[in-house]
Amino acid sequence: MKSCASGFGYLAFAGLAHEAAAARDGGLAPQATHFPARAKRVIFLCMNGGPSHVDLLDYKPVLNQQSGESSPIGRGRGGAKLLGSPFRFAQHGESGLWMSEVFPELAKQADELCVINSMQTDLPNHSQAFLQMHCGSFQFVRPSVGAWTLYGLGTENSNLPGFVTINPPSDNGGARNYGSGFLPAISQGTRVGTNQIPAFYAAILRKDQEPGPPLKNIENKNLSREQQRAQLDLVRNLNRHKLERDVHHPEIEGAIESFELAFRMQDEVPDVLDLRSESDSILKLYGVGSGLPTDRFGRQCILARRLAEAGVRFIEITAPVGWDHHFLLKDELTKSTLATDRPIAALLTDLKQRGLLHDTLVVWAGEFGRTPYAQSGNGRDHNNKGYSIWMAGGGVKRGLAYGATDEFGYEAVEKPLHIHDWHATILHLLGLDHERLTFNYGGRDFRLTDVYGNVATEILA
Repeated sequence: MKSCASGFGYLAFAGLAHEAAAARDGGLAPQATHFPARAKRVIFLCMNGGPSHVDLLDYKPVLNQQSGESSPIGRGRGGAKLLGSPFRFAQHGESGLWMSEVFPELAKQADELCVINSMQTDLPNHSQAFLQMHCGSFQFVRPSVGAWTLYGLGTENSNLPGFVTINPPSDNGGARNYGSGFLPAISQGTRVGTNQIPAFYAAILRKDQEPGPPLKNIENKNLSREQQRAQLDLVRNLNRHKLERDVHHPEIEGAIESFELAFRMQDEVPDVLDLRSESDSILKLYGVGSGLPTDRFGRQCILARRLAEAGVRFIEITAPVGWDHHFLLKDELTKSTLATDRPIAALLTDLKQRGLLHDTLVVWAGEFGRTPYAQSGNGRDHNNKGYSIWMAGGGVKRGLAYGATDEFGYEAVEKPLHIHDWHATILHLLGLDHERLTFNYGGRDFRLTDVYGNVATEILA
């Protein structure tokens, strides 16, 4: 009956909770913030694998000068040598932010960026660090930052999911990274493609080929809208009868709203996901074109902008290239930046031109950074003690370099910012107090930042 009612499968199940829960816990309806928000929405550009900060955003001339010498920091893993960056750095914009030559387009946006060079996380392992970046903890199943955002703010468009993740990895915690955990099921992220399915699904429709929709079964081919409505009403009545007996049953509540959201989404989702209405100039700006290395990520970034315009609260894009460069650093990092640099710069430009950047928080981050010493001769190992991310738009200072690592780029020594602090700051920009945004589960009030976290007030505009 579930498949008959909606023809929607997984996507339908991602939008959850019913009207009684909405009245009690906030549900889909927009919620009041704790204080005035600087950002209405988040676009999270996720760089899975751990980008090398010392080759991208954290210029270390001493590291270059001592390249090839024995590493004086860390364990060095078998007497590893320091490895200077193979890329040139230069200062850009009026702010003079240091950026690597592999970011030629992003460098033009330097005065929009708030670069944090003192990030820290707890462990240098992919699975744990990736989960902590998304959920604040890796120890047991907890809600993701996108789920907390939707739970705290509600959605601006009840015909679309409030939290969408594009091309999420199936490993490193998989669905936990966009899950709702113990929060109301409505907070669950909706997945558009994964890194395990053909790229065109996650990269959206092409003009020169029609592989099929990026989301299957949006429309029911077997039933008219009237027939679907009748079936949904029947299922709804049966579920409500069950609820009347059980009083509170999250699974039943979730099923009711999932069918309703699926029904409503049939009208809006196809248009939002169809990029064929975009002008040639926009496609060119993002680097969309057959055979171009920027084509896939460019399409995903356009989709993120369209979802933001449509009222989606939290949008995450996982880059379709990896950043785990244990060897062949120069060649592989160049490939990763070549695929992402232009689309990201285009996204910032496009949002600004449309008047969206001022209230959209754009975040670029990986789960950790890389070591200043070499691994496999020409690569770098994981480093959780100090690394770089950047934010732009909604409420952060422009053209700012915040914090610093040591002279080699190994450990944060100035204004270290832990993942909990970063999460607290994101929520603050959205008008949410991380200490007040809680959910009682198992007799304890949980929050994204656990019992930690301080807002980085110096980066607030």
